[in-house]
Amino acid sequence: MDFKDTKVVAVANQKGGVGKTTTTVNLSAALAEMGQRVLVIDLDPQGNASTGLGINPRAVELSIYDVLMKDVGVEDVTEATAVKNLFVIPATIDLAGAEIELVSSFSRETKLKRSLEGSFGEYDYIFIDCPPSLGLLTINALSAAKSVMVPIQCEYYALEGLSQLFRNVKLVQASLNTDLSIDYVVMTMYDARTKLSEQVVEDVRGFCGDIVCKTIIPRSVRISEAPSFGQPITVFDPSSRGAISYRSLAEEVDSHV
Repeated sequence: MDFKDTKVVAVANQKGGVGKTTTTVNLSAALAEMGQRVLVIDLDPQGNASTGLGINPRAVELSIYDVLMKDVGVEDVTEATAVKNLFVIPATIDLAGAEIELVSSFSRETKLKRSLEGSFGEYDYIFIDCPPSLGLLTINALSAAKSVMVPIQCEYYALEGLSQLFRNVKLVQASLNTDLSIDYVVMTMYDARTKLSEQVVEDVRGFCGDIVCKTIIPRSVRISEAPSFGQPITVFDPSSRGAISYRSLAEEVDSHV
């Protein structure tokens, strides 16, 4: 297996609270449950993907910060999770400083890509959970990825900032990574009781076309509760609507050529 066999997906949206980390954690777990070997890279200084997968950032000795800033090998910072086939490179608060430290680094936009090169054959999927900004950490993720997944909350301002994100992806495509494309838009926090959710899905499909996934993730208390137990929804409540929808999304992503 080489780079072209590993699907490297950056989960990005510069808006916070749209379900980026939730989607990264639960989709990865659903794919792992299907037998795929999956690595999650937590590139958000808040470290929520790490805690959502049962890793305590305060107990971590090495993190993605050490990969980016100290050239520590990816294999030395990768942690197994409680889910079979699912691994994570955790983030700690140290990463907050990396955005500034990277500015003076050599080839600062492609450090993550170069670090990952030896790992491309080991996994079927690598998901990179980006911070809610378009700074150097997100640019590193976009440089390393082949696909971008954009979670969009079914809320009033859903499309705000989306054209800016698309423009930035185009810039990275043009200057750093010609293989990059936006392949998935995932509608999250859908509330079937409101006309607004329905309208937002319609608007986003109109704006983004076929890249909008058929699976829509519902607003769900169980999905919100799972991270505080350090478990993906597929483990926390395997038969819940949230778990079923993330499994459906996993099948959709896995069948995407």
